[in-house]
Amino acid sequence: MREGALRDYEALAFRHAPDATLVLADRMILRASLMVEPVFGWTPRELEGQPVRILYPGPTDYELIGARARAAMQGRAIHADERFMRRKDGQAVWMAGRGMALDRDAPERLAIWTYRPLEAEPGRGASLAGAALTAAEKRVARYLVNGFTSKEIALALACSPRTVEVHRANMIRKAGVRNSSELVGRLLAAPTGD
Repeated sequence: MREGALRDYEALAFRHAPDATLVLADRMILRASLMVEPVFGWTPRELEGQPVRILYPGPTDYELIGARARAAMQGRAIHADERFMRRKDGQAVWMAGRGMALDRDAPERLAIWTYRPLEAEPGRGASLAGAALTAAEKRVARYLVNGFTSKEIALALACSPRTVEVHRANMIRKAGVRNSSELVGRLLAAPTGD
């Protein structure tokens, strides 16, 4: 196969990847696949040249998730997590993110990230030990699995830290666990409905 044809196929594969795919340099979006539009609402052209911050619901999410991903990518080739991301219409959507740094010593220098919405997957984190979580508990749970504190969750959800603590206590009771650490383990092991 000639070199030009191979480059054409590589470009085609990136452009039509089944997940929203971004090439980032220093947390700036260099390239975006076509799937970013149905996933995030922006066209690739609207996103290219923008800071990736545009896809996060708030500064806390952007800073904390970025720091966690940076540390993880220094230790392993591919980092995978779940987090809230923001659509063009302002809606926060729960996403699976997978990233790979091309230089593990400087993960932000150049990285490839893919995103897939998880909101539509039935049963994801929907129950603990047979007890259904309320919508508010699910929102809090999604931040808990990302390591957010009660104050950070309260800030992100525009509620009081006490409200977050009440939801956490209810989930601990429903899960039949002793503490938040065990709760997070149970949440992460919740059936995905696949």
